[in-house]
Amino acid sequence: MMLCLPDVLTRDELVKIQSALASGEFVDGRESVGFLGRRVKNNLQLPRESPAVLTLGPIIEAALRRHILFDWAVWPKRIDGIRFSRYDTGMEYGAHIDNALMGRRRAEGQRDAPDRLRGDVAFTVFLSDPADYDGGELVIESTLGPQEIKLAAGEAVVYPASTLHRVAPVTRGQRLAAVGWVQSLIRDPARREILFDLERLKRFLAEKLPEATEATLVFKTQSNLLRMWAEP
Repeated sequence: MMLCLPDVLTRDELVKIQSALASGEFVDGRESVGFLGRRVKNNLQLPRESPAVLTLGPIIEAALRRHILFDWAVWPKRIDGIRFSRYDTGMEYGAHIDNALMGRRRAEGQRDAPDRLRGDVAFTVFLSDPADYDGGELVIESTLGPQEIKLAAGEAVVYPASTLHRVAPVTRGQRLAAVGWVQSLIRDPARREILFDLERLKRFLAEKLPEATEATLVFKTQSNLLRMWAEP
């Protein structure tokens, strides 16, 4: 399921991030991908261990976690790999699919390395005003054909990380974005969509018909499906 999230970042958060990125030391984005990705990736990004990323990454994660639609749709267990990318005029990221497992394998004898993350859901938080650049759409392949996404600064889109996607060439201006991945409590995207629909129905009935037997049944159904499907 693909879902656009309005108002992910507050105005103050957006200004802080944009200000930090304006003075950030970006490097070739191909440094973070394998040999196939190098053929299609042409952008810049902040080094993952840079002070800016270590400061700004938690802002992005906290903003997503407090967004109610993100919680309903994604069922996040872990969020990781947040990266800040920049596309100048002429840059793009060709069609690709994200790695199934994010992070590095533990070296022999290494105990303190974080566990690898299974990339169930990908997200893009747009950080540039769409009027400031042309092109640069996030294009996600779907059964209905390519879906072009270009949102206002501070808004985000979430989508299954298993989908083929690309960033269209920027033909004017500069595109800034934060991207990352989520390991969900619910591995299967179809099941996540069922739970999302039940959550919306549950909230509606709780508000409109709180005394109805059907309201309790929806709560029961969703809870029991979570018992069957969740991977804590």
